[in-house]
Amino acid sequence: MIVTVIYYDNSSLELHHRTLDVECKTSGRVIIPEQFRKGKSIIAVCEGEVDVLNKVGDRILPVSACA
Repeated sequence: MIVTVIYYDNSSLELHHRTLDVECKTSGRVIIPEQFRKGKSIIAVCEGEVDVLNKVGDRILPVSACA
């Protein structure tokens, strides 16, 4: 099953997304590999390939640009 995972990398506050091909349990829950989950806080798992147009913080300017 193709899913898009939206997550934070534990080393930064930037929101990321990645499309994965994963297996499903008989209950319908997807199985995200431990290797991918390590070091991440997963926010959402969406069915299919999602085109993320805007994320939180995309329009925030660096402090140096505001002076």
